[in-house]
Amino acid sequence: MYKVEQKKSRRRRGVVLTSIGIKRLQEAILSVEIVENKGDRFSLEALSDRINVSSRTLSKLWSLSKSVDQKTVKLCFSTFNLELHSEDYTTVNEANKTELSEFLSVGSNTEEDSSQPSEFTSFVEEHHEQTEQIENLQSYPDGPVPLDSYFYIERPPLERKVYREVTQSGCVIRIRGPKQMGKSSLVLRLLAFAQKLGYQTVNLNCYQFDRECLTDLNKLLRCLCWQIATKLGIDPNFKSEWNEEIGPSLSSGFYLENYLFNQCQSPVVLVLNEINRFFEYPQICQEFFALLRSWCEEARHVPNWQKLRLVMVYSTEKYASVDLNLSPFNIGLSIRLKEFTQSQVEDLARRYGLSSCTPKDIAQLMSLVGGHPALIQISLYHLCSQEITLQELIEDAIANGGIYRYHLWRHWFKLYENPSIAKTYAKVVAAKQGISVNPIEAYKLESLGLIRFEGDRILPRFELYRAYFKKQLSTIV
Repeated sequence: MYKVEQKKSRRRRGVVLTSIGIKRLQEAILSVEIVENKGDRFSLEALSDRINVSSRTLSKLWSLSKSVDQKTVKLCFSTFNLELHSEDYTTVNEANKTELSEFLSVGSNTEEDSSQPSEFTSFVEEHHEQTEQIENLQSYPDGPVPLDSYFYIERPPLERKVYREVTQSGCVIRIRGPKQMGKSSLVLRLLAFAQKLGYQTVNLNCYQFDRECLTDLNKLLRCLCWQIATKLGIDPNFKSEWNEEIGPSLSSGFYLENYLFNQCQSPVVLVLNEINRFFEYPQICQEFFALLRSWCEEARHVPNWQKLRLVMVYSTEKYASVDLNLSPFNIGLSIRLKEFTQSQVEDLARRYGLSSCTPKDIAQLMSLVGGHPALIQISLYHLCSQEITLQELIEDAIANGGIYRYHLWRHWFKLYENPSIAKTYAKVVAAKQGISVNPIEAYKLESLGLIRFEGDRILPRFELYRAYFKKQLSTIV
C-alpha cells in the first residue's frame, strides 16, 4: 500500500506537441530562418539560445514522444510570435512507461532457468521493440537520421567503404551530395564506428566560422586549430605553441603535428562539413585548399600526421576555380550519395508499417519525388500517420507543394537570391524536352539538387520540381 502511494506522489504530467502544433511551430521557425538566416536551418544550439531552454529539452519536444512541461511549450511558441492553442498539444502521463518498465523488471526476477529465454522474456523484448518503433514513428523526419533509428536505410556498399577507409593511416574521404541526401546521417555512423575503434573525433561545420575569419587566413587557421584542440580536450595554448613569425600556413602545420597530434595516442577523425562554403571566398579559398592538400600529403609518410583521417563533406566541388594540383578534391576516397532505389523505398515503407503499399504505389510516389531520401521519408511519415492518402498527397503536391512546401520554399529562396540561375531554371522547367544551358549555371543547379542530366540535355530533377517551379517562375521567363 505504501509503495502504491509513493508511486502516485511521483506522477508527473507533461505535454507533447500534436501534428498540428509541430506544423505551426516549424512554419513559424522557417519564416524566421528565411528572413534572418537566408533559409538555412537554425542549429539546435542556436534555437536553444534563442528560446532560452536547453537543447536536451528541445530534442524531447521535437521527438513528439517525450513530454515536457507546458510552460516550455508556451515559451517556444511565444518566441516565434505564436499563441499556444489547445489543439497544439496533448497531455500525457510520464509515469506510465516507468511503471510498466518497473513492473516488468520485478516480474522477471524469478528463479527460473535464465539460460533459456522464457515466454515472458520474449514478450518484454517484443514490447520494447514495438515501443521503440512507435516512438520513432511519432518523430517527424527532419535532419540527420539518429544512430539508433529504425528508419536508417543503408546504401551498400557506401557504409562499408567509408568504414574500411577510415582505418587507413592518413586517409581522405570526400562525401558529396546536395542537401538532405543523407550526408550527415552517414557521417554520424562513420564517427560512431571510429569511436568504437577508440579513435578521437572532431566534427566541424564550416558555417560556424565567422565571415571575418574567411577573409584572413591567419584568423581562419587559428580558429580551426582552436576548435580542433578544444574538441580533443587539449589546451589550445597559442601563446607558446603558435609561431606568428613564420606565417599562418607553417604555424598551423607545426601546431597540429608537433603539439596536438603529438598528444593524441589514437587516430583523429576530422570532419569538415559544408566545406564548399569556402568557394564563396575566393581570396582565401585557393590557399586554404592548398594547405589541406599539403596536410594530406604529409599524412602519407610523417608519423604524427598519419594519425589524421580527414573527411570532407560538401554539396558541390568548384564554384571557384581551384588549381587541381593544389586541390584536396581529387585525392582520397570519393563518395557521392545517390537517391534510394525502388527496393530501398519499399523496405522503408515496410518499416513504417505500410504493408498495404504496393510496388505500383511506390513507383507512383517515386514518379513525383524520385528516390530523394528526405522527401521519401516525409511522404511515408504522412501516409503512415493516415493524415493523407497517396492520391491526395500527389494532387496537393502538384497544386501547391503540399507536404513538401518547406523543402520547396528553401529552394525558392536560393533561386530568389540568384536571379540569373532562377531565369535559367525557369527555362528548364518550362521546356517540354531537356535543354542545354550554360555549364556554370548547370553546375550550380545540379549542386542545389534541382536538375538531372540526360546525355547533354538538362531536365528538372523531379516532376514535383517541374510542377511547382513552373508556376512559381513563370513570371520571370
